[in-house]
Amino acid sequence: MYEAGGWVLVESAVADLPADLRWLYESDAVTLEQLAVLHGALGVTTAADLAAAVHEEQIRRVEGFDAAAEQRIAAALPSLRAHVPRLPLGRATALAAPVLDALRATPGVQWAEPTGSLRRGQDLVGDIELVAAADDPHDAIEAVMDLPHLAHTLHRSARRIYVLTERAQIGVRVPEPRVAGAAQLYLTGSAGHFGALRARARERGLSLRHDGLVGADGATFAAATETEIYDALGLPFIPPEIRHGDDEIVAAACGELPRLLAASDIRGDLHMHSTWSDGRDAIEAMVATCRALGYEYMAITDHSEHSAAIRNLTADGARRQADEIAVLRERYRDITILHGCEVDILPDGRLDFPDRVLEQFDIVLASLHERAGHSPEQLLRRYAAAMQHPLVAIITHPTNRVLPTRLGYDLDYERVFEIAVETGTILEVDGAPAHLDLDGALARRAVAAGAMLAVDSDCHAADKLERQMAFGVTMARRGWVEPRHVLNTGPLDTVRAAIAAKRAGR
Repeated sequence: MYEAGGWVLVESAVADLPADLRWLYESDAVTLEQLAVLHGALGVTTAADLAAAVHEEQIRRVEGFDAAAEQRIAAALPSLRAHVPRLPLGRATALAAPVLDALRATPGVQWAEPTGSLRRGQDLVGDIELVAAADDPHDAIEAVMDLPHLAHTLHRSARRIYVLTERAQIGVRVPEPRVAGAAQLYLTGSAGHFGALRARARERGLSLRHDGLVGADGATFAAATETEIYDALGLPFIPPEIRHGDDEIVAAACGELPRLLAASDIRGDLHMHSTWSDGRDAIEAMVATCRALGYEYMAITDHSEHSAAIRNLTADGARRQADEIAVLRERYRDITILHGCEVDILPDGRLDFPDRVLEQFDIVLASLHERAGHSPEQLLRRYAAAMQHPLVAIITHPTNRVLPTRLGYDLDYERVFEIAVETGTILEVDGAPAHLDLDGALARRAVAAGAMLAVDSDCHAADKLERQMAFGVTMARRGWVEPRHVLNTGPLDTVRAAIAAKRAGR
């Protein structure tokens, strides 16, 4: 009985640990007692803390630990995150939003921002870690504690708190403002990017640690912002979305960083749905929100009649929808409402509406929603048929992935990009949280091939238009996409000209 009770207590204690510490214990790299000593001596709570302690050889200086123990922990680190379920970007953003709002509304908090994969805009987020700069951390910590729906507090110290909410862990760190930039830079990562910055620092006789730059004399440079560290390393600020650890530092050093797309560059949204198909809101509600966002134009693009959506637009419905849009155009003269359609590409490569219906639309988007058991070669032929159709202006969410459960189509995307360029067809970066498609890597390959992109929300509810467009912009930024690569950063005349050119076969 005593042994059984003891194991229950141990398991309960382990369950109450922050996730990375729990998995470190489960890896057998440390005992529970050693974990407590390590946590008490160094304040480590996450894999990022442990990685910093290993790199800076802090663990071996803790009583009861030596170089061998440090090496065991280092060996366990790469696999820790494999055990932590990753959250889709949309869900992670939604979970972080109320915490950030509370922190930003707290007196004394100078700024609060996400870090890690959430700040970098990765499709799937491994952790939710926030940084809030404040001289006195007490009120910021209390603001987090006062939030509703917190299931459990995993850790609380003077400048940190880790909580569980909706089965996800959220960590908040409250560094002093004079050093908050160093914390933000380290925690944002990626590991490859930070490692490359460390190497650049060594070339300049400096050491870059998790808490900032250290000179040859051992003095640490306080960094209130990340920019101060980049400046000290002779680099411009590098946007977090491209901190992949690839070629961004070389590009920055050569003055070749692109001016990445920003939400403020978007002049219209060319993909959204209304109650005429599977949208939640009427067209007028979508128009009202697009006007509030300052858009010059928008396109209502409901699903064609054989789509798998819960409601679809019929040929007769398209005519009646056109009448409704005509009325709204008279009512709202400060925004151009394009009447469009998201037409399915059928298994035989035909489009779901005949040409006589498609010709009535101002803009036609084509989507490959149903795989129909086809091979990659057959899927490519279907895409090619759609892109060669003169009425198809945009191919939406080209990989048709559904995060986090369904991978995208296994296609020859270089050939997809080539056909898009050959036919003058636009490829979409879709901001719907389930798609985020094209992702950053494919978007970069697409623009390198010469393809033009559209960044759209694919929104089904008016109150999600801004957020989903922001996700689309984030994916594009991850792909080094500039405003010049995106159709809907241009005025309406540019959009109409692209559609007309495609229809004319040019």
